[in-house]
Amino acid sequence: MSNNAYAAAAIAVMAGITLSLRVLPFAVFGKTKTPAFIEFLGKFLPYAIMGMLVVYCLKGVSFGSAPFGIPEGIAVALVVLLHVWKRNTLLSIVGGTAGYMLLMQMVG
Repeated sequence: MSNNAYAAAAIAVMAGITLSLRVLPFAVFGKTKTPAFIEFLGKFLPYAIMGMLVVYCLKGVSFGSAPFGIPEGIAVALVVLLHVWKRNTLLSIVGGTAGYMLLMQMVG
C-alpha cells in the first residue's frame, strides 16, 4: 500500500470512529429523556478531567532546582486570569500554552 493510500485509509478509519462516537448517544437514547447519571457525568466530568490534566502537567516540576517551577506557576496563573477575565476555555488554554512556551524559551 502506498503512503497516500495508507494515509487516506487512516483518515477514513479515524473519521468513521469519530462519527460513530458522535452518533452513538442518539442511537442509544433516541428521543427519550437523558438518564440522570449521564447528565451528572456531563456536568462534573469536565472539571475532573481538567484537574487531572493540571496534576499530570505539574507532576514533573522540580521546585528544588532552577527555574524552581516559576514558568509553570506563571502559566497556571495566566490560564486562571484569562479564564476569569474572558470565560473562554480555548483562549485560556492557548494563552497559557503560549505563555508557558515563551517563558521556557526565555528561561531555558
